[in-house]
Parts: sequence; structure tokens; C-alpha cells
Amino acid sequence: MIDFYTWGTPNGRKVSILLEELKLDYQVVPINISNKEQFTEEFLTLSPNNKIPAIFDHDTGISLMESGAIMIYLAEKANQLLSKDLRKRIKVIEWLMWQKAGFGPMLGQAHHFLHYNKGKAPYAEERYRSEANRLYSVLNKQLSKSQFVVEDYSIADIAIWPWVSRYEWQEINLSEFPNVRSWYKRILAREPVQKGYHIPTQLSDIPIG
Repeated sequence: MIDFYTWGTPNGRKVSILLEELKLDYQVVPINISNKEQFTEEFLTLSPNNKIPAIFDHDTGISLMESGAIMIYLAEKANQLLSKDLRKRIKVIEWLMWQKAGFGPMLGQAHHFLHYNKGKAPYAEERYRSEANRLYSVLNKQLSKSQFVVEDYSIADIAIWPWVSRYEWQEINLSEFPNVRSWYKRILAREPVQKGYHIPTQLSDIPIG
């Protein structure tokens, strides 16, 4: 059994969708970040960075923070969605790191300046609007090669998809990135994705792209 500490953010949704895809036994522990529950001493023992998501695996006694590390751990535990073939495996990890190092952080800043604080910092708005479009162009080009980010459906797709699901917050028009739009809808059609998106609670409808 896995204790899963989360809230309805792209980083939380990565792991909830993966847990649903892998069909692992887990129980949800909601951490309402709007109420600053991520700063409790209890949560700090699991996540020293005071960020969701985090897990504790009762089967192994392992606790983990950071969504990328959690995703690799869960995929290896279930032996799914992360190829054992070295070439495919390292490419999946490459695109997982792309999401962790660029796509997620830059889009998170776009949310801050374009969605929550629009009109307060024109330079920052243009900076992150431009970077969001650049990153979508990178993803669109990659998806011109196959239906998924790295040949087959993997943790790379699951890591990237929840960030794309907030395209409206980023002032992105998905019709300008047709490969991303087709990929987004293809993944949206998956039942584990629809279920995982609304864990721990339904905060909004899933944008249909």
C-alpha cells in the first residue's frame, strides 16, 4: 500500500494519473496547499522541500518527494511505462527531465504572471508567454515523430500532459500546435487519466483541447 500525499496541481496529477495507470494500491492523503498544509511538521518529514506530491510505500518503507523521482520509482516497482531497453529508457528519462527542468517551471511562471497576476509585470508576462510558446514548439516538433513523446506511451507523456492541460492559463492556443493537440486529446481519452486528474478532489473540469 502506498500513501499518496497530493493536491490538484500538475505535479500532483502526474503521480495520481500514473498510480491509476499502474493499478497500484494506494490511499490518498489530501494536502490542501491553499490552506498551507504543506508546511506542517508531519508533512515536512516526508517532503523536506514542503512541496506536493510525496509518497510513503508501506511495502518497502521508502518515502519520496519530487514527482520525477516518484514516477521513476513507481514505474520500476510495477515494471510498466519505463522501458528496460536502454535506448528507449534513457530517452524517456531525457524528456522527463525536460519537463522537470523547463516545461513545468517555465509554465508555472506563466501561470503566476499571466493567470494570477496579469497586468502587474508586462516584461515578465512577455518573457513567460514567449517561453511557453517556444516550449510548445519543441514538444510539437517531437510529437511529429510518433504518437507519443518517446515512441510508446510512458511516464514522459504522463509528466508533460497535466501541464498542457493548463494551456489556457498559459495563453496557449493548441490549434497552433496540432501535434500537441492531437496527443493531448489522445491521452485525455484514457480512463486512468480522467480519473487521476480529479484526485484528491475535482477542482475543475478537464479542458478538452
